[in-house]
Amino acid sequence: MPLLGLSAIYDTLGRHDKSLVESGEALRLNPANGLIYSILAADYRSLNRLEEARATAQEALAKNLDSVILRWNLYTLAFLQNNVAGMAQQVDWAAGEPGMEDWLLSGEADTAAYCGRLVKAREFSRRAVASAERAEEKETAATYEADSAVREALFGNTAEAHKWTAAARRRSRGRDVQYESALALAIAGDSAQSRKLADDLAKRFPEDTLVQFRHLLTLHAMLALSRKDSPKAIEVLRAAAPYELGRFPSSLFPVYVRGEAYLAAHKGSEAEDEFQKILDHRGIVLNQPISVLAHLQIGRAYAMAGDVARAKSAYQDFLTLWKDADPDIPILKQAKAEYAKLKLN
Repeated sequence: MPLLGLSAIYDTLGRHDKSLVESGEALRLNPANGLIYSILAADYRSLNRLEEARATAQEALAKNLDSVILRWNLYTLAFLQNNVAGMAQQVDWAAGEPGMEDWLLSGEADTAAYCGRLVKAREFSRRAVASAERAEEKETAATYEADSAVREALFGNTAEAHKWTAAARRRSRGRDVQYESALALAIAGDSAQSRKLADDLAKRFPEDTLVQFRHLLTLHAMLALSRKDSPKAIEVLRAAAPYELGRFPSSLFPVYVRGEAYLAAHKGSEAEDEFQKILDHRGIVLNQPISVLAHLQIGRAYAMAGDVARAKSAYQDFLTLWKDADPDIPILKQAKAEYAKLKLN
């Protein structure tokens, strides 16, 4: 157990190589523990060692060490390898199982949103919330609502973002739910309410590493951007750098916000580096909205840096991923308009 605790700390800090060492040693000491297999598989995935992650998960299944965490790992691996049938298999496994079904339904919501199918994503999120409620998992249900709020805000649907945020906040004042609620509100333009939630987090969690060195710094950077103070946003996020590759709610979001700050400062090359970091760490960011939006944002960075050819290619990547997207998503309309202008060059 101490080894697993150390592994979890390294994961939170984004040191997945060190986490892998600890979880590997834990498995050597206790090869009959399914949780250790799941953690080890996640460590491999975070390092983009997908085949080793899959082999680890399959070994656990062969030993009848099944669990929802293991199935979640298999789902995310299937997503990363574009294996639609593999994802469906894990969803089917969890169907109707209290405390398990909601995990995979939430995954389906993120996958649908990754492809721009926002109407489907909302439906999966509602089903995930309802499933968590039936399992009497109040905090988990609130987490799914907060996740949805961030997604809607990123895609430009401010009214939906406010609706999901209100639902999450009625249900919970938990650390991560409040952080994502504040994040969604900041993106949606409600700086005053976001700042209020951030201040409350700072007071309630004065010694929490994630709150002080990741959550609050991300929120303060977002609020600086709302004031059009991109230098301040960049400065604030320097302290978050040691933690930004960690696995936690809204993984790599400090990187995404830093990229946006560089775009706002008209520093295309620096913004490119940040969004490329997201594209290079798919095993951590998985099917979160920023994983797909990074393609669009790096296109904007290339365009700002004057690299029209690479900008066009990045926009094409995004639009291909969203070829079946709901047509009324605000950020999709913006992307199409920007790409049309690029094609004139």
